[in-house]
Parts: sequence; structure tokens; C-alpha cells
Amino acid sequence: MNRALSHSLIGLALLVLGACASTPTMRRQAHHIVEATAASELTCTAIDRCALASPYQLLAEQLVADSAASTAPHAVNLLDDGQTALALRIHLIRSAKVSIELQSYIFETDDVGQLTLHELLDAARRGVKVRVLLDQLSSIHNRAWLNYLARAHVNFQLRVYNPTFDKATTKPLEYVAGVICCFFQFNQRAHNKILLIDQRIGMVGGRNIADRYFDLDPTYNYRDRDILLVGREGRVMRASFDRFWEHPRARSLDSLRDVGSGLLDSGLALPQAPSLHYQQPELIERIQQRAADPAFIQQTFFEQRFTVAKLSYYSDPPRKRGHHQQPDKAERRALSGKIAELISSAENEVVMQTPYLVLSKPARRAFLALRQSHPDLRVIVSTNSLAATDTFPVYAISYKHRRLHLQKLGFELYEFKPYPGRSERALKPVKDIGLLGSARALTSTKSLPLMRDGMRRRLHSKSIVIDGATSLIGSHNFDPRSHSYNTENGVIVHDLAFAAALRNSILADIEPDQSWVVARKHDRGLLTSINQGIESVSEKIPFFDIWPWRYATSYELRPQCAPLRASDPKFYQCYVRVGDFPEVNLSTRAIYTRIITIFGGGLTPIL
Repeated sequence: MNRALSHSLIGLALLVLGACASTPTMRRQAHHIVEATAASELTCTAIDRCALASPYQLLAEQLVADSAASTAPHAVNLLDDGQTALALRIHLIRSAKVSIELQSYIFETDDVGQLTLHELLDAARRGVKVRVLLDQLSSIHNRAWLNYLARAHVNFQLRVYNPTFDKATTKPLEYVAGVICCFFQFNQRAHNKILLIDQRIGMVGGRNIADRYFDLDPTYNYRDRDILLVGREGRVMRASFDRFWEHPRARSLDSLRDVGSGLLDSGLALPQAPSLHYQQPELIERIQQRAADPAFIQQTFFEQRFTVAKLSYYSDPPRKRGHHQQPDKAERRALSGKIAELISSAENEVVMQTPYLVLSKPARRAFLALRQSHPDLRVIVSTNSLAATDTFPVYAISYKHRRLHLQKLGFELYEFKPYPGRSERALKPVKDIGLLGSARALTSTKSLPLMRDGMRRRLHSKSIVIDGATSLIGSHNFDPRSHSYNTENGVIVHDLAFAAALRNSILADIEPDQSWVVARKHDRGLLTSINQGIESVSEKIPFFDIWPWRYATSYELRPQCAPLRASDPKFYQCYVRVGDFPEVNLSTRAIYTRIITIFGGGLTPIL
């Protein structure tokens, strides 16, 4: 890099760092304003805090009271549907009597975010202690909301994890400066997701707080999954949350420069609560009605619960990566270590669902060892296609290693479609939008242009089933970020019935109407061997993987056939090749993914 440019970038980082540092005096003054003006009035004086009656609260009391810690059973629910899962969340928040803890990586002030804040504040005004911990980089960038929440109520506290330059919001220039000046701290995010009610009813999984995680976004939604657990393990979840809450990187709003300066500007004058502006008020009203409907909660969730004898909650420690005061290596990667143990214990089958299939080096070694020791082991993987993914560069890294996944690791790979149904248009020629049109599409939108319009969907759930007996649901993606950088959490359940339900849910997502099959191309004798040899060398070079003829491609099932495994001799009779990137409408589609593949291989952990 040019020396002058290097000095300019460093100077920029120092300038932003200095400009954004909050002073002790400002923090003290802002804190005093919060203490003096935070609302304290209660809407309820009853012992139970006027909590909504819930069968889960009665069950929690029974499970916690009647069981020894070493043999405590738990009740669990599998939460696949977004809108009903949101209704259950609201129901549980309303049922809280003592405390609520919520941790999220993303928290937007859209319909779901506003509804969640409204319900949490109502709980605080009833007398429930509410604590919210959000990763700063992707949460609540609305200054009006932040200034209000800083002193909304004495029972409501909000902290942000790892704020950039002492601020609750990050501008593009500050983002660049953060990468330059303090990359490793800036790059380590709290990816955990928790909702915990009264230390005994908990929810863990992939869902952040935003419309698209609960099937409420009019443009695209995520296929996601949570697990609800009731029982003593809630105390473990509380201890983990406390560890994050008390960590130096978890900062109160009044200690941050932008929120603190807003408090100083307004002084003792109380800010007006931001008005609720729901984009879909009828839908929000329906969800609120369901949350208060005993019959709906009973039939949709409580009667569908599983009782399990063995269940464990795991979480990485707050400071997973850093240079000082590091916990030991095993603790730093607590959840990653448990996942490795689960995979290594497999005897017959691994069923895995992950949005991003970019294996870390330890994961590769684990799967290679497992393939060698158990050559007949089935590994079924559900992940995003290019048409469905929300991270185009990361998909390119996965695409780069298709031969490794299929040939060496023996994965049965299925890529999630952006729309349900058979992709007949992928089999028909469409008008090419041209090189210029493709370039404009890539620079003007986060989503790649597809061959048809309509609400699209993306896979976001993170789940594993081992040998039809052991299940994991959590926040952990199968990629190096989750392994080494981000903190993650999850729940491991040892129960045959629950594992069968989760396995069936994942397998439903790889049905022909839901996913394409990724399989090797037809064997062309010597040409195939030569191509694979060159490809195997090319894919090992981090920055110059330029070989254009790939080992595998995507296939669509013919209407007259039943689904087959890619290893079946009749596979090519029943499946038709639809190209590497079906449904994506780009000129010379492979070029754009290949560009990232060429230059992105060495950046896998960062991406």
C-alpha cells in the first residue's frame, strides 16, 4: 500500500477515535440525568405483577420444584413458524413475574422491533426487571428511540455490546476507521440470541428481532428456527447472560457519546416516547390477539411440547477473541467444541442445516476423519443457493469448495430455493439483461436479480441432528466466523422424539419443491479426470482459483420421478441439470461469483 495512503488511513482512524471518545465527566453527568429523570411509576402493585396466566409458568413451577438438579426434566417446543413464534414470545413476555432477559445480534425498529419494545416496557412498568443486551453494530440506530430508552423506566435497562468508538450508532466512515484501527475487537461480535423469562422459560435459536425473521417482511423472509425450553437450565442461561451483561464490553446507553450527548442536551426535560408506526397494523393486532388467547397458546404450543430428560445450554464466553485476559482455548470455543464432539460421535447419520457452508479447518478435519472411520455415514446438508443467500461473497467461498464437500466429505448437498415450487423457468431461456445491466444490479441492490418477481425467502436456521437421537438448535453457523470470532449459543437435546421432529423439519426443506440437489456432473471419462485434477490444484490457491469448469452443478427433479439420492444409478435419468446458479438472472452469471472466488479464498474467516 502507498505510504501516504497508509498514513492517511491511520490518521483517519485516530481522528475518528479521538472525536468519538466519551469523557468521564460526560458519562457521570449523563448517568445523573438518567437517575434523576427515569420513570418509576408502576401500573401494577400485585405480587404477581399482573402477569398474564400461562400454562408454561405453571409447568415451570412444577418442573423446577419437583426435580433434583441432576435429573431435572425439561419441556421443549420446536418453533418453526415465524408469526406464531412471535405470538408466543409476546405471550411469554406478558407472563413474566420477576425478570426478563433478552439478547440479540440484530434489533431493528420495524414492526417486530417496535412491538417487542412496547411489550418489554409494559412489563417494566408492571414491576418486572427487564434487561436487554444488543450487539451494537446491527441494533437500534434510531436516535430518538435510544435517547428515550436510556431513561424510559427504572426497571428497564439496555446495554450494547462492543460499541464502535463509544457510540451506539456507527456511520460508514467510523466503520472503516474501526476496521483500520482495531480490527480484531471490531470484528468480534455477540451473535447470541436469548429470551429468558423468570430464569426458567427460555428461547434460543437463529431469530433476531426484525420483521424478516418472523415472516412479516413484504420483500423477503428468513426460514428460521428456535427452541423453547422450560426448566432448570434457565438458570444456566441466566448465568451466561449475566456474564455478558457484566463484561466491560457491555456498555450502558448513558455511557456512550452519542446517547450521552443527547441526554446532556435535553437535561431534565423528559423526551417524548416515540410513537408506534406499524407498517402492517392488522397483522400486528392479530399477533397480539393470539398472544392473549389461551386456546391458541394451548393448542398451538403447549399440547405440542416434548418432555425430555437430558438437555444442556451452551454459550461462548463474552471475549471469545482478543489478546489479553483470554480464557483457555476450550472455553473460548465452548459451543464450537461441543459441536465438534457431536459430529465426531456420529455413527450412522448427520443432518445439518446452515445458511453458510464455509467449513473451518477443524470442521474439515473432523468430517474427513469421520468419513475415513465411517465410510457409509450419511451427511445431509441443507444450505442456501446463490439465489437465496443474503451474503453473495460468502456463498462464493462455499461454491469454491463444492468438490471437497461432495467428493471428499461425502455430503449430500441441497441448496434452498428463493421461492417454493419447481423452477420451470430455470429450464427455459430468458432474456439476458446484459453485462451493464448485471453490473448495475449488483451495485444497486443487496439481493441478486432473479428470473421472476415476488416475495423471496432465505435460509437462516442453524440446526444439527446426530443419528436421529441428539439435536442442536442455536445461533452457530457452520463457518469460521462462528468458530473463531463471534460468540454463539445453543441448546443440545438428547431425545429421540424431539430429534425426529427436528430431522423431519430439515428434511422437509430439502424436498424438490424447496431445494435443488447439488451433484457432480456427468462422468466424461478422461476429460473428467483431467478436469478434477486441475480443479483440485486451483481450489487450493487462495487468490488465483481461476479454473472455470467445476466438479458439480445444480439439478431439478423431473415431474414424473420420485426423489433420489445423487448416488443412485438412476439419478441422471430423473434429474435435469439447471446450471450452477438457477433462478439468478445475471449476464454470464458464473463470472460474478468467480470474481469473488478468485480473490476471496484468503479472506474466508473475515467474510
